[in-house]
Amino acid sequence: MNPLKRLGCRQASVLGLLAATVLVTSGTATGASDAVRASTLGAQAAQSGRYFGTAVAAGRLGDGTYTGILDREFNSVTPENEMKWDTTEPSRGNFNFGPADQIVNRAIAHGQRMRGHTLVWHSQLPGWVSSIRDANTLRGVMNNHITTEMNHFKGKIYAWDVVNEAFADGGSGQLRSSVFRDVLGNGFLEQAFRTARSADPAAKLCYNDYSIEDWNAAKTQGVYRMVRDFKSRGVPIDCVGFQSHFGTGGPPANFQTTLSNFAALGVDVQITELDIAQAPPTAYANTVRACMNVPRCTGITVWGIRDSDSWRSGENPLLFDRNGNKKPAYNAALTALGGTPTAASGSTTAQRKAVRSAKSAAALPSTFKWSSSGALISPKPDATHNIAGIKDPTVVYYNGKYHVFASAANASGYNLVYLSFSDWSQAGSATHHYLDRTAIGSGYRAAPQVFYYAPQRLWYLVYQTGNASYSTNPDISNPNGWSAPRNFYASMPDIIRQNIGNGYWVDMWVICDNANCYLFSSDDNGHLYRSQTTVGQFPNGFTNTVIAAQDSNRYALFEASNVYKVQGANQYLLLVEAIGSDGRRYFRSWTTSSLAGSWTPLAATESNPFARASNVTFPAGAWTKDISHGEMIRAGYDQTLTIPACRLQYLYQGKDPNASGDYNSLPWRLGLLTQTNSTC
Repeated sequence: MNPLKRLGCRQASVLGLLAATVLVTSGTATGASDAVRASTLGAQAAQSGRYFGTAVAAGRLGDGTYTGILDREFNSVTPENEMKWDTTEPSRGNFNFGPADQIVNRAIAHGQRMRGHTLVWHSQLPGWVSSIRDANTLRGVMNNHITTEMNHFKGKIYAWDVVNEAFADGGSGQLRSSVFRDVLGNGFLEQAFRTARSADPAAKLCYNDYSIEDWNAAKTQGVYRMVRDFKSRGVPIDCVGFQSHFGTGGPPANFQTTLSNFAALGVDVQITELDIAQAPPTAYANTVRACMNVPRCTGITVWGIRDSDSWRSGENPLLFDRNGNKKPAYNAALTALGGTPTAASGSTTAQRKAVRSAKSAAALPSTFKWSSSGALISPKPDATHNIAGIKDPTVVYYNGKYHVFASAANASGYNLVYLSFSDWSQAGSATHHYLDRTAIGSGYRAAPQVFYYAPQRLWYLVYQTGNASYSTNPDISNPNGWSAPRNFYASMPDIIRQNIGNGYWVDMWVICDNANCYLFSSDDNGHLYRSQTTVGQFPNGFTNTVIAAQDSNRYALFEASNVYKVQGANQYLLLVEAIGSDGRRYFRSWTTSSLAGSWTPLAATESNPFARASNVTFPAGAWTKDISHGEMIRAGYDQTLTIPACRLQYLYQGKDPNASGDYNSLPWRLGLLTQTNSTC
């Protein structure tokens, strides 16, 4: 989006898009982050902001079958034993983080979230700790262990099991006998959590236990009373982990009630060590469904990958058999998450045909037809904002509402505006929140893009300031929660400076796969640029800036690039705004199977555009002849930018065809396109 000029009619032939400088990205699972109807556990869970993880043993990372499943299926990792006290501090003050580092570094490189397990536990405890009988000594030892381990992994661990299994089995509802309780008293739990918060304020702090899934159990009620007490007194606790080591019957009937009641105390709930004897599909489905039905149930971890990796291997309790094949319980779990299972090699012919049919249906068509709404969102000037046009929208649907950010433009400059509403019929009456009143500040801010970065549990608003900038916010519905602008780059990358000519560096766009995040941008001079960093480094480390695509006709590959993951297909979609031979704005499109790859034309000409006034009908009247800068309505809201393959919708900017004058003062409004030729 370039606000600095007005472009008139230009006669130009539209040339083919040329691929340039293809990068090969090692280890990238381009098909792993599908979408709301994904075909892997982690990818599907991510669409609702959750994770689906597994316990990992460092000694098995040399097993190709093991790591293949790990990388494909899971977006969270918990070390099985490598962070426990007997491994990390076998003798007093002598720490060994080597095995845990192996797991953590590998997970970060693969874009997987890390859970820390566990800091304080009565089991797998070195004898030197168990033998301490002096309270001051034990308190100092415990605090030092927590602080040293958390400091070592600071910034790498999403959530820590601070205290593990502190409550007794049976009907007492009280703490179990352990060196910590016996020497320090019941207050050791509070001390542990307060020490952990000081060591790493950014990490989630969890209490983790087994046999607390039944709401009526005395042990469950004991843990509930502790959490309620902690919350009432300001003791830092963020989550409760339910190990969920079930028998063949699966979870108790009131498991969802248990999760809901704990969540109502103001903590997240997580299923942390799931395994079910004999892995009945219904039992797995019921467990996953209980989590999905509780908004604060943020993730599920199965305790091992294959049955042969399980501590209960004789009961075959996991989702993959000893050879690494998916079991019926896998499909049940994926379906409960909302995903689409794929047919295995041993499936029936009918099943394989159904999978092929679904994949075929997921592919985008080669031509598009649309119907447009009227102008849904118009400027709302106030005493301090004389807005001429509302432009460059970005939109996500989250928590029952559409959240729209856009540029607010006039002759004197640009800034950002936010509005939200439950239905498009309410869009015109929604309150406009001007973000120059927030930490984002005044001055030139334009062309926003919003998404939820699941690994950090933060919303990102990306926009242009003359550089590529961003702000973060833990709550998208709070317009005052955005941080001050920060830049992705120290300055304009050299390759852009060398090729920009008389253009402008505009329209930054971020999208991530399982391993890497990519930042695309345009220059109004026929070039599309791409930089990349790892998921673990984001938002830092964007390097390797290359020309991802170029056109000798600058107006055929102009600006406003959008890149999306297509659900149910190993396919990404690129949209770029062009200026046609009649001077009107429209969109061309390309596809690829890899974000680091080259692009193949899809609907990419004036005669066969992705979206242009010529393939759009206007039932309420043709209020615009420009189909300009906008965004697809996504299937999810996270950093994978996944869109449905069917019945697409696109929020765009248009304007009165007769409007003219200063480009920055043009009366842009927002309308919604709906695909009318969907084949699925």
